[in-house]
Amino acid sequence: MPTRTGFARAAFLLFALALAACGSAPPAQNQAQAPAATAVPPAEPSAPAAAMASGGPLIVLEWAGYEDPGLWQPFADEHPQAKVDFSFFADNAEALTKLQSGFAADVVHPCSDYWKLFVDAGLMQPIDTARLRHWPDVRESLAKEGQFNGQQYFIPWDWGYESILYRTDKVTTPPTSWADLWRPEYAGRVAIQDSGSVAYIVAGLALGIDPWNATAEQSEAIKQKLIELKPNLLNYWSDSTSLTQQIAAGDVWVAGNAWSDAYITLQGDGVPVEYITPKEGRLGWLCGFGIPASAQNLDLAYAYIDATLAPESMAYMSNTNGYGAANAKALELTDETLVAAMQLDQPNIIDRTVFYQAVSAEQNELFNSMWAEVKAAP
Repeated sequence: MPTRTGFARAAFLLFALALAACGSAPPAQNQAQAPAATAVPPAEPSAPAAAMASGGPLIVLEWAGYEDPGLWQPFADEHPQAKVDFSFFADNAEALTKLQSGFAADVVHPCSDYWKLFVDAGLMQPIDTARLRHWPDVRESLAKEGQFNGQQYFIPWDWGYESILYRTDKVTTPPTSWADLWRPEYAGRVAIQDSGSVAYIVAGLALGIDPWNATAEQSEAIKQKLIELKPNLLNYWSDSTSLTQQIAAGDVWVAGNAWSDAYITLQGDGVPVEYITPKEGRLGWLCGFGIPASAQNLDLAYAYIDATLAPESMAYMSNTNGYGAANAKALELTDETLVAAMQLDQPNIIDRTVFYQAVSAEQNELFNSMWAEVKAAP
């Protein structure tokens, strides 16, 4: 679920250094338990929250897997009568399309390369951060990425990597580049994410093209490159859980754009895998929560977002998935293996990471139309 240009390199470097200095890091799922999260005493509810109806349901448009109650437990504790319904999307473009088509959601969780598209389309409302008691603990460098036109539209929450994950017991020649996804010896054993924007970026990097500034001719070359990958593909993956299962079963040997949670989980389960840093760099992402302009349960939406920002919620996310947390206070509750898992102890990690950049409406249309053509090609 999901930098992108809005995530400035300098800001990210400060974030990474701060994380490293605190010695934080998440263990894999199913590994030894992380240090128990210390409960944060609930703050006195604001007047609107105190008067909040306990109904709903609250509709959350979300990545699959993020419905885990551990990520928003304080909300359930404080509003036991409130029902939360989740609707899932496979990528940012789908979330955008859902809202544009009139889907009614109270909270949405896209990533920063698409945030401006949501705002420019008039789909979001500014967020009153004074209603979020944990807002002061959100790192300022990340908070700025959710600001547009002088207002806060998105609340940064999680960040992490996308890279190539492979089975060390199945692959004779380990991949070292995004271009290696096309190796003939991987035929029928590769899976890439079912996302036009992601596929476009990877193929561009494999061709040595700047995918965010590609010419029409280069875009055509990217499309053809993706069609050429099809003999290597076992399938397109749409959620990290299914990808992890396919890798564990030995069906997928090489996974493109795998998130770090897949690596953490597989390692914890004893599956022989490696998570590489391609010579072109790992891809990096930043995601967060916003409130659609058409939200019907505004008070509950604020309460839910605030609950996800609680240190124990964010530490649970890091310890479970291996992602970085936006709330600085979560660091003391996370396991010390995060630094190694996310390579935050390597001083050049920022220079070796290719952060997703903000896309325009025209680029989004290009990615979607190209992807339809690629998938339809024989």
